[in-house]
Amino acid sequence: MDMSEWISQVRRGLLEYCILQLISTKPRYGYELVTILDRWEPLAVTEGTLYPLLRRLLKDKYIDSFWQESEAGPPRKYYRLTPEGHSLLEAMSLEWGKVSDAVAQIHLY
Repeated sequence: MDMSEWISQVRRGLLEYCILQLISTKPRYGYELVTILDRWEPLAVTEGTLYPLLRRLLKDKYIDSFWQESEAGPPRKYYRLTPEGHSLLEAMSLEWGKVSDAVAQIHLY
C-alpha cells in the first residue's frame, strides 16, 4: 500500500474540516490559516494547497471573503463561514464524532 496516497486522501477531508472549524470562530486570512495549521505536522499545509481549497469553498458558497486593512502591511483577504458553511460544519462535526468514536472502539475488539 502506498502510504503517501492514503495519507493524502485522509488529510484532504480533514483539512477542509479544520479550516471550517478555524474560520467558524472568527474570520481569518490565508497565511494565518497556514501558520495555525503548521503547529501540527499532520495538518501542515502550503499556500499552494490552501488557496485552491478556499476557492472551492467560496465557489460552493460555504465561505465568503472580504478585504480588511492591515496594521502591518497591505490589506488582507479574510474568510468567514456563510450560513451554508455553518450547516456543513455542523454536519461534518456530527459525522466526525461518529467516525472517531467508531475507530476508538475498534481497539476494544
